[in-house]
Amino acid sequence: MSPTRIEGSAPGPWRWDLSTSGLVAGPDQVWGAVRLQPLLRAEPITDLRLHPRLYDPDDLSLVAVDRRTSYVSYIPHAFVASWTADGSPAATYGTQLVDPAAGRPPRGIGLHFHRRMARREEKRRLRFLPLHLALEGYLGLQFGGPPIAWQEWTRRAVTRGLSPRSEAAYAGSEIPGLGDALRIFEIHPDQCGVLLYVADALAAALVVPHPDDYRALHPTLLGDLYGELVHQYAHLYPAVPEFRSRLDDDRVHSVADLRAEVARDRAGWDGLRNLLADGLFGAEYRTVEEVYRMNGFVLSRFLPPFHPDRENHVGEVVTDTDGRLAYLKTFRLSAAQARRGYLLGRLGAHDWDLDATAAALGTDRAGLTLRLDRAGFGHLLRPDILDACRAQARTSGNRTGRTRRRH
Repeated sequence: MSPTRIEGSAPGPWRWDLSTSGLVAGPDQVWGAVRLQPLLRAEPITDLRLHPRLYDPDDLSLVAVDRRTSYVSYIPHAFVASWTADGSPAATYGTQLVDPAAGRPPRGIGLHFHRRMARREEKRRLRFLPLHLALEGYLGLQFGGPPIAWQEWTRRAVTRGLSPRSEAAYAGSEIPGLGDALRIFEIHPDQCGVLLYVADALAAALVVPHPDDYRALHPTLLGDLYGELVHQYAHLYPAVPEFRSRLDDDRVHSVADLRAEVARDRAGWDGLRNLLADGLFGAEYRTVEEVYRMNGFVLSRFLPPFHPDRENHVGEVVTDTDGRLAYLKTFRLSAAQARRGYLLGRLGAHDWDLDATAAALGTDRAGLTLRLDRAGFGHLLRPDILDACRAQARTSGNRTGRTRRRH
């Protein structure tokens, strides 16, 4: 999957194309409501490698901001990317050969939780936090708050913006059936990625450079974050149908015919991927932010256009100079999260002017104020303005109710 263009954070749109990266979809496997569809590479990427760094589940990181303020976070795992400068194969960390005469293993790398989401650890090693990198971009939407001290916003909104900003997510261990599916499903020899569906709704996508990387990172899917919709679907829908491979015996009269039938069947799996994952691969992404360059590879994160009535995925990618995808990881936003992103985008486009934003959304100031309140941003508005809009809505509702009763 490669983007049609990557130019830092310049205007898009970008549309992802899976086929241009040499990735094809394989036959899926089903366990209850969980469907995993492998992504296969005929030619793996060898000069960039990924491996997980697992943290102690009982450990929390504590960062002192000042004498009165601390930041506490829990990070289940990180990914470490290793690459080479000349295109020669790179090895997953911990598997490099060492000189027996030296008598020592590769030196350890210290853990520092208080650094950036993506940081260089050695000359050709980068540690970054999967999904945290993408969600940081989502949480940073219009984080500074109103650029102009409009009278409708509170002093806190003008001085502190959206700090603090938080969003809820579920760990993979809380998704019914996911742990069993990851444990029992077969990993294909050429597998370099997976599309994870819950009740046939695309929950996440993972692509890595090499099959060995995927085998190492496969268990980390259980420690990843998943949206509210995915958690609900796993509880509401107990099972999804299986799509089995079917070869037409009447068409097979030689080895060449058998190969043609297998190719036709594989094309069907790619068609299934196109159907179920169109919300990710068929969408246009207007914000792609370059995070780090790694000798011909670019680590970027992307945001969706936040259409309230469509799927919205945030994520991060690593691409090479030809736009070929080496790494991808996504998170599906809930409908409420997409609405918040949409409202923040509209506010930012109109400098947080309520009247201008309301006109762009086809509503009035009161309607926009109530939408912001329902989205969880009511605390940014002055209480008297918010109370007046609520009272107006109640009066309008009572008047409508009386009119209906007369008829």
